[in-house]
Amino acid sequence: MTQETFKNTVFILKNEMYRFAKRFVMSSDEAEDVVQDLMIRFWQKKEELEQFGNLKSYALKAVRNECLNRLKHHDVKLGFADMQLHRSELYSMEVNNLKEHIIGFINQLPEKQKMVIHLKDVEEYEVSEISEMLEMEENAVRVNLMRARQKVKEQISQLMDYEQRQISR
Repeated sequence: MTQETFKNTVFILKNEMYRFAKRFVMSSDEAEDVVQDLMIRFWQKKEELEQFGNLKSYALKAVRNECLNRLKHHDVKLGFADMQLHRSELYSMEVNNLKEHIIGFINQLPEKQKMVIHLKDVEEYEVSEISEMLEMEENAVRVNLMRARQKVKEQISQLMDYEQRQISR
């Protein structure tokens, strides 16, 4: 694989890889590190990459695995405390920040549901592609997507009910 071919087939995926990594690690710097490390590894194994049919799927699987490995090495207690702080901050935010509330609701979802809803609703992948990337059955992808959307919908409804009660007082 030449440098030009690598640039046109692998390097063009870096923005998608970054967005996907950021959903896991929740840090721009960490997501950039993940993508940079993977790009270096991909370049070092550029000849082996040609054997993969769907390079995008392979790259996103690599991002997922790298992020999960990095998350395993973080201090669990510190991460849990940060998540609890983040959750409490979400409820104290201004009413007009619905987008931020929705992002927060999505971030509270279990990992599989979070990945599926991100890939389907943000990145706009098909269920079959998500199934391949996450190594799940298509039905499992659909079920996780349905559950994730339902949970977010319920939380939005609760938020709207709460806001309506506050306004009517």
